[in-house]
Formats: sequence, structure tokens, C-alpha cells
Amino acid sequence: MLVEFKSLPETSRVWIYQSNRPFSEEEMSELRSELDAFVEQWTAHGSSLRAGYEIKYNRFIILGLDQSVSSASGCSIDASVHFIQQLQQKYNVDLLDKMNVSYKQGEFIAYKPLADFKKMAKQKAVSKNTVVFNNLVNNKQEYEEFWEVPASESWHSRFM
Repeated sequence: MLVEFKSLPETSRVWIYQSNRPFSEEEMSELRSELDAFVEQWTAHGSSLRAGYEIKYNRFIILGLDQSVSSASGCSIDASVHFIQQLQQKYNVDLLDKMNVSYKQGEFIAYKPLADFKKMAKQKAVSKNTVVFNNLVNNKQEYEEFWEVPASESWHSRFM
């Protein structure tokens, strides 16, 4: 069951998929339609899942699931990953590589391999104050409070 992301409780589980490039406006329109259709039919053991999504900065797909109604099963998680893989192919983007880092440079969102980010930290090209995206948050509350934070407040701090 598709619901507005903002209506999901803070305890809702979230999955964040970062794209290696921003989606165009045309792609965003298609992407929203595809996400609407997927979330509307997303189930666990035949039961509808109360879920929503949002897309941030034309680059991050955040999928949220209200687990107080029904929890994700292995099969439903597999279905969501399969759906994300289809999006990767259709739009020729990388959404599943967790070994990349996204961070802000002013209003621009930069996307770098983790090895390059580490080098940049050593060279002081990024600092503990650099705003990073912590895609390891687990629930909506963590997402709202700790997703977009200075590197010093994230797992990225180990490289500073």
C-alpha cells in the first residue's frame, strides 16, 4: 500500500539507494511512476506492505516501510532489490554500490569511490565539516536526523 513518505512513523525501516549521477527531469517523472507502481504492489507473504518513498536531490531513492503493520520478509526485500536492479539497467546508473561516497560541495552533490574519498581526506580536500550522506541509517528517524551530517558525525569520520 503506497502512502506518503512523510506519513510513515519514525520507526519505519529505510533503504537508501544513491545514484552515481542525478536523474534528469524526464527520468524523475518516469521514476516516480515506476516507484508508485512497485510500492503499490509490494507485499510480504501475500500481505500488502505500508510503504512510501522520496527522491532527494534527484539522486537518492529512499524507500520506507512501516514495520508496525507488516515487516519485510526475505522475499519482499529480494523483490525490492530486483526492482532497484531493473532501474539501474533502465537508467544506466549505479544504485547498489555501497563502496561509494556522496557528499556536498556547496550545493553540488559529489560522488566518489571510497578510496578517492579517503585520499581526499588525507589531502584535506574534505574535512570533518564536509556534509556527507550516511546511507547506513536504519529507520526514518535516523534518516531525518543523521543522514545528511558533517563527516565528524558519521562513519566517514574515521578517514578525517
